[in-house]
Amino acid sequence: MTSQAADRPDPVGASRRSKLTREREQEFFDAVIEQIGKYGYDALTMDGVAASTRCSKSTLYRQWRTKPQFVAAALRSRRRVGFADIDTGSLAEDLRQAARAVGEWSGRDHRLVQALGHAVVEDRELAQALREALIEPENAAIAEILRRGVERGEVTADHPALPYVTAQLFGVLRVRPIMEGRDADPDYLQRFVEAAVLPALGLD
Repeated sequence: MTSQAADRPDPVGASRRSKLTREREQEFFDAVIEQIGKYGYDALTMDGVAASTRCSKSTLYRQWRTKPQFVAAALRSRRRVGFADIDTGSLAEDLRQAARAVGEWSGRDHRLVQALGHAVVEDRELAQALREALIEPENAAIAEILRRGVERGEVTADHPALPYVTAQLFGVLRVRPIMEGRDADPDYLQRFVEAAVLPALGLD
């Protein structure tokens, strides 16, 4: 099924969102994640999710207008990287804790991200939905950690390494499984931050 599925209900009906309990909504999300993990993104259909969760396809379309939006919401529901509570008063320690938080997510969902890899390249709507749901909030969270470090005077606002911290952190998260066949777990990411990110910022 593509982003513009031919069997999508009338858009007017799709704009009327029904009220679902959090538990019921999570059932839908779990079905999406399970089907992507087993069969891949291209094989995921609203029909399949509706059948496995015993609901009507129109119910799903009322909540999520397109498959990419549905997938992004499902990923967001289970990806809870704990950046919000990280504020130790030290930029170096904040980055260490952020690295460990990212690593906790890595091991659980790397296979799922792999399953989406080709689809993200081919489907602009999916790429945009994932960017808005996952990547931009992560970027904003790391930017906030860096901003506090600048305000405390730990690093200058024009430090040339600042714009690349997020790319370093999330880049190694995705590259290590490809390069070494192993997840970038919390310990690995913390060591990476200490060996590469902190020295680049002039921190220890």
